[in-house]
Amino acid sequence: MIAKAQGNFVRLKPMNVRQVIDLIRGKDVASSLVTLAQLEKGSTQMITKILNSAVSNAKQKGLVEDQLFVSKITADQGPMWKRFRAASMGRATPILKRTTHITIELDLITK
Repeated sequence: MIAKAQGNFVRLKPMNVRQVIDLIRGKDVASSLVTLAQLEKGSTQMITKILNSAVSNAKQKGLVEDQLFVSKITADQGPMWKRFRAASMGRATPILKRTTHITIELDLITK
């Protein structure tokens, strides 16, 4: 691991985020950013933001963006916000608003 960035308590469902991160796992940074720019999913903005943060962290160590690839990317479940909605006959039904912890690790491309 050369550089790492995390996004904690992101207000997205982990299942929906995992659909997107599976597409960029193992790719180099440039093609990952192109892939994220072309997708029409709601989670692409947050993943792009975290990926750019990881690239910026690598640049602070003196590395170039062309040398990096996404070595590890995970979307773990965070805490759920518990809310209630009115139901028929005076009852209430629970609503679980899920959050996600997104972690991206970059590494050097070996040739």
